[in-house]
Amino acid sequence: MNRWHRYARLLGYLKPYPKEVALAYGAMLANTGLMLVVPQLLQTAIDDGISTGQSAALVNAGLVILLIALVRGVLGFTQRFYGEWLGFTASYDMRNAFYDKVQRLPFVFHDDSQTGDLMSRATSDITESERFIGFGLMDLMSTLLLVAGVLIAMFLESWHLTLIIMAPLLLLTYLAFVFAGRLRPMFTAIQEQMGVLSTVMQESMTGIRVVQAFVRDAFEREKFEKENDEWFTRRYAVVRMWAFQWPFFTLLVATSVFALLMFGGPQAILNQVSVGQIFAMISYVFLLSGPAQRIGFVANTAATAAASGQRVFEILDEPDEEADPLDALRLDSVEGAVTFEHVSFRYRNNPNQVLDDITFHAKPGEVIALMGLTGSGKTTIINLIPRFYHPTEGIVRVDGINIQSVQVESLRRHIGLVLQDPFLFSDTIRENIAYGRPDAPMDEIIAAAKVARAHDFILSFPKGYDTKVGERGVTLSGGQKQRLAIARALLMNPRILILDDSTSSVDTETEHLIQQALTDLMQGRTTFIIAQRLLTLKNADQILVLDEGRIAQRGKHAELVATPGLYRDIYDMQLKDQESVAQTLTA
Repeated sequence: MNRWHRYARLLGYLKPYPKEVALAYGAMLANTGLMLVVPQLLQTAIDDGISTGQSAALVNAGLVILLIALVRGVLGFTQRFYGEWLGFTASYDMRNAFYDKVQRLPFVFHDDSQTGDLMSRATSDITESERFIGFGLMDLMSTLLLVAGVLIAMFLESWHLTLIIMAPLLLLTYLAFVFAGRLRPMFTAIQEQMGVLSTVMQESMTGIRVVQAFVRDAFEREKFEKENDEWFTRRYAVVRMWAFQWPFFTLLVATSVFALLMFGGPQAILNQVSVGQIFAMISYVFLLSGPAQRIGFVANTAATAAASGQRVFEILDEPDEEADPLDALRLDSVEGAVTFEHVSFRYRNNPNQVLDDITFHAKPGEVIALMGLTGSGKTTIINLIPRFYHPTEGIVRVDGINIQSVQVESLRRHIGLVLQDPFLFSDTIRENIAYGRPDAPMDEIIAAAKVARAHDFILSFPKGYDTKVGERGVTLSGGQKQRLAIARALLMNPRILILDDSTSSVDTETEHLIQQALTDLMQGRTTFIIAQRLLTLKNADQILVLDEGRIAQRGKHAELVATPGLYRDIYDMQLKDQESVAQTLTA
């Protein structure tokens, strides 16, 4: 996307507001036009008033100038108010579009993205774009129109004097465009570095407990200072360039005044031009002084907007989560059968297979346990069921229907998911449990909490279910967060239940209570369990042992214990001695 296309897309956010655009730009045009009238009035005052001694001409010119000042005040307010309003409104719309887009992007996008960088794009980059869409573009147009108007007025006043002072003005215009071209890549680099800086800060703030526990605060400060120094260096380069260019632009304007006095003064003495004309020409040149000083700022704003707009549009142009087919089926009811048919999968930008030819069938109501070493593909399998990812090869079916042919929202309505790392929002316990069903009645919320063995500890808080849990549930223990996440899934009353190591953060007693509750809950539901402790898996209807993305063993606990392999090796380490002691005590 070239920069002109980026500017066109940015200005597209003004399209819904034609009335406000007309008011803002109409006021700007009128204001610019009135600025060009003032030097003419000064010329009249000098030639018709001072030179001839007619005070009435001076008074009349003064009153008109005063009236123009009042009108320009009203126009300036209108221009500023609606210019800023358009900028804020455009950034509001852009930020909503950005947030909506991020919500719809697939898991594969978020796998490769940094939260801090996305935050920088949603805040800093959109703010920079806002400045250009609102008052920046208007200032740019006002500057260009004023320059064009001044040149035309000067040609009409005295074309030969105008030609004399054109050289520094043309050089000024050329250098302004060169300046803007050099700024653009520099601001792109600045905005990219701001994304890196935001990522470092976000990671450090999120993991502040780990940082302090391992006494790594000095290391984190050094890492942040390194990235901050890089940002400062890039920004300083822009400031240095700008500081050099700005006074040079002003010098070019002063050169034009010098040339005007040098060549126009003698002509005035010889009465070839009037004193009023010389004064009007000088006034026009000084009118260019303001635009000359603003050119750097305007070029700065435009270059920053182009760089920031590119970073925002990179996200907006990312492909959405694969859209449902036009003839997609809606799953109003699900029995819970899940089938994998020769499924293989690899992540984006990773040539290695994560899953390789996975085939199994889970009947409605069965409990399927997935186990294996870290990285064997357990979590990837359960992520394919709700269509968080799409198989590279093969088919995943629910009730015999290829899930690629169904509406993804209707599919996920029938799946309850408890992730390995439970995430809670900084809201109340009640709203966290009812996140999937915000209209759920309180008695059902309490019932779900009781099944998840969370009700008692919830009531121990002074505000009970209205207790706020803090960012990511920071005020709760790992086991408490896990039980709230389980209650949140239970409230959905899903036909397919996925528990990704959902008892990993609880103690043995709490795990036992949850297992008792889940035993009743799993009746009639197809349940997939990932756990590292065999005690959690041994009663499953089918155990799939994964090794390097393939199903190395499958069967029930007793069958797998009797067969040499990975499952029996883990059993010997975890449960064999416990069961032997239990048998001895029983005897």
